[in-house]
Amino acid sequence: MAGSAKSNRPLFDLDLLRSIIMVADCGSFTTAAARLHSTQSTVSQKVKRLEDMVGHKLLDRGNREVHATDAGELLLGYARQMLALNDQMFEALSGAVVAVTVRLGVPEDFATGAMTQVLARFNRQYPQVKLEVTSGLSRDLLGSYDHGELDLVLVKQRRNSRESVASSPEKLAWIDSAKHPSFGLDPVPLVTFPTRGLYRDDMINALEAMGRNWRISFTSSSLSGIQGAVADGMGISLVPPRAVLQGHVVLGRAQGLPVVDTFELAIFHRPTADPMVGALAKVLVGMLESKPRASK
Repeated sequence: MAGSAKSNRPLFDLDLLRSIIMVADCGSFTTAAARLHSTQSTVSQKVKRLEDMVGHKLLDRGNREVHATDAGELLLGYARQMLALNDQMFEALSGAVVAVTVRLGVPEDFATGAMTQVLARFNRQYPQVKLEVTSGLSRDLLGSYDHGELDLVLVKQRRNSRESVASSPEKLAWIDSAKHPSFGLDPVPLVTFPTRGLYRDDMINALEAMGRNWRISFTSSSLSGIQGAVADGMGISLVPPRAVLQGHVVLGRAQGLPVVDTFELAIFHRPTADPMVGALAKVLVGMLESKPRASK
């Protein structure tokens, strides 16, 4: 097979190539040996090994000066390229930090705005880091993290439900449509995430505590779907303040709705994670610490 024939070809030793280049440049085995901190016989043996490998005489050894043969000139051209590539590879690996990929998971409402600004500043500080950002439901992000598919996650969870690297209270807002309000309807239509989704049970429990009838009018796993459905008058919902749009109106104590303060933002990463994961985690912790605290 042609492929196996190529794989069986001998590999050129860069040390041998460096020796013949030095001899050709110096025009002398003696001078080349001195510059290579070797002996003349050793350098001569290395050139001989190359000649035996390629089956051609590579150097003409005259009385006064050594010259490359035609085959030697051809070999020297490739040899210089190979040594140059070797030097480039060494410099690339030793002179710069090898790129690190950090797989980050964040809720959908964090995928734009302040988060992207934070990530952009981090990337300018650590240009060698490649960020792979996944957005989605917190339960899905945590599942991916537990399966080793994500290195670092910022998720929403009930307070103290799972030990995290850092956490911060998550402020929530009741929203209705500004043009087509539905809170006054009976039963009250609810726009929610799917079963087991965040805030769903809290919405239902709050309305039942008020003695209000309710129904699920719209369900979506997408935050944008929730936002659009509320703005269009399909029902009320419970979202973080950063998810409130111009087409929404914020409800609260005036409507008899309680403050929901049972959630937190939590950061998770493994103790054995790459230092760059830890560096990004510290940036996210700083972002949480600087955000406004939930109202009491």
